Amino acid sequence: MPAERRRLRVAIVAASLQIIGGQAVQVQCLVDGWASSRDVDAWFVPINPIPPKPFRWLLAIKFIRTLVTELSYLPLLVRALRRADVVHVFSASYTSFLLATLPAVMVAKLMSRPVIVNYHSGEAPDHLRRSAIARLVMKRWVDAVVVPSTFLRGVFAAFGISAHVVANTIDVTRFAYRVRDPLRPRLISTRNFEPLYNVSCTLRAFARVQARCPEASLTLVGDGSQQRALRALADDLRLRNVTFVGRVDPSQIHRYYADADLYVQTPAIDNMPLSVLEAFASGLPVVATRIGGVPAILADGVHGVLVPADDHEALAAQVMKLVEEPAYARRLAAAARESCAAYEWPVVAAQWLAIYRSLASSVTDDVMIASADGPRPAEQVAETSEPWRPSESA
Repeated sequence: MPAERRRLRVAIVAASLQIIGGQAVQVQCLVDGWASSRDVDAWFVPINPIPPKPFRWLLAIKFIRTLVTELSYLPLLVRALRRADVVHVFSASYTSFLLATLPAVMVAKLMSRPVIVNYHSGEAPDHLRRSAIARLVMKRWVDAVVVPSTFLRGVFAAFGISAHVVANTIDVTRFAYRVRDPLRPRLISTRNFEPLYNVSCTLRAFARVQARCPEASLTLVGDGSQQRALRALADDLRLRNVTFVGRVDPSQIHRYYADADLYVQTPAIDNMPLSVLEAFASGLPVVATRIGGVPAILADGVHGVLVPADDHEALAAQVMKLVEEPAYARRLAAAARESCAAYEWPVVAAQWLAIYRSLASSVTDDVMIASADGPRPAEQVAETSEPWRPSESA
């Protein structure tokens, strides 16, 4: 009988769930998905490990916490990557690329491990234009660049960088699909309160919706640097029934989708937002801005409705159309739910496995036949800190 194929060992380097966002959720999906796999033994390596106890008080000091965390991160990489066949690095842009992605790539290459940069930021056009280091790393130093959308593949191609597309995955079993009948003007947005997500446009659109439907409500799930300004805007617009929920653990987010009837988002920059897939899985008709990779997963008039960027009047008009034409809204929601099949774990896992196996074939025999009796690496770290905050654009 042929010998059973040994499980590929994959180190997944990424932000922990302490940094709530699409990337962290995707990491959890991958680690959980591979846990029962016969093909892949994957483990998580946090980019933001908590340092030893004597130094933890330094995390309260701006700038110093980044240095301290980096000094903990580098030794962790050395310990965690040495037994890997493939290193899978989730990447955001700007400072996070330099502090998290670049060290992981360098350590992997020094150990002769094949490395994937799995780039998720919708800010890629500006980041690649500004950063010669990022362009060099992804052209010359990594073995594969993987992105979750055809939009990002096109962005990378414009800079002469070849990229594979593997879509984000979603566990649809976590979200209860429900037909909205009746469909009421109960809106929800789950984008964080940062400039690139332009939540102020959502509030301005809701003001117009509420002028026509006084009973309309809006739930904002998220947090960020613009929270105070957004609350002030809601007051200035004299909005009623607006609830600022704050940060919500990903394991609980389904409850908020279940309580709403329509999903809206108005980012100015985006890639492949997991929040849209979550709305699809929950049966929510979606109205979103035509930005970045959104049109790749939401065909206008098929899976939802797209409107121009920063156009609150168009957004409000489309929300009202769905409220006034509930049968149309339900058709969109049903088609959107069907589209989720392309993002379920078995489909996405097969694509990742093909990439892992292709890269692992270049690994030398002494790496491929690592001792199974060695200790588990120290990357299984439960505690994490937040020295920097990567882009949350999944």
